[in-house]
Amino acid sequence: MVNRTDYIASFAKGLQVIEAFRAETPRLTITDAARATGLDRATARRCLLTLHETGYADYDGKYFQLTPRVLRLGMGTLAALPLPQIVQPWLEQLSARTGQSSSVSILDETEIVYLARSATTRIMSIGLMPGSRLPAHCTSMGRVLLADLAPAQARALVERSDLAPRTVYSRTHPDDIMQEIAEAGRNGYAMIDQEVELGLRSLAVPLQNTHGRVVAALNIGIAASQDPTSSIIDRYLAPLQAVQSGLKRVLG
Repeated sequence: MVNRTDYIASFAKGLQVIEAFRAETPRLTITDAARATGLDRATARRCLLTLHETGYADYDGKYFQLTPRVLRLGMGTLAALPLPQIVQPWLEQLSARTGQSSSVSILDETEIVYLARSATTRIMSIGLMPGSRLPAHCTSMGRVLLADLAPAQARALVERSDLAPRTVYSRTHPDDIMQEIAEAGRNGYAMIDQEVELGLRSLAVPLQNTHGRVVAALNIGIAASQDPTSSIIDRYLAPLQAVQSGLKRVLG
């Protein structure tokens, strides 16, 4: 437990405001930021104006929007991690073999964070790159990562998630999602069919280190128009498992 004299509350509030900017809310008013963070309006305003003054946000008099400078806060950390450097050549090889985009991500509370990616064609409407985030409960990588947790811990994260449907195929009840997570644990892989975005299917496996601990997840994304659902596992699981096996020998 951090000693309260060592805790900088204003710094923590500033981080909350930064995290309020998301793919679906790239521009925020002061009121928007206060609502998203639970901070009072005056505190949100000071945080936003500080971000603007230091070059981390643009301000047009009403809306704030983060600038590319904010990438310094995360990209340096991602670049310093050995995992992205290790997996990138494997992703390139997997994409070349399958003709599909492939990615590696880790679990961060209710979301997955992309660490590395090899893109062949763009399937999703949003561009995915290292640092991108998606909900864990409705993604193939998220489900295999949640499957590695104790059921009570996984359920707590699911119940904290925004379960609003992203498509007509989305699972929205915690019991249904937990059933999918349990199945991913039993099978050793997870497949989603247009739950995140229409037109996208995805197949994922967990990545283990040499000690058998799950440290990340690996997936490939397939356009729904390319392969029938019934053939995806037969066609793509073996290449995923080959990379899974190879990485287990090198991940410390």
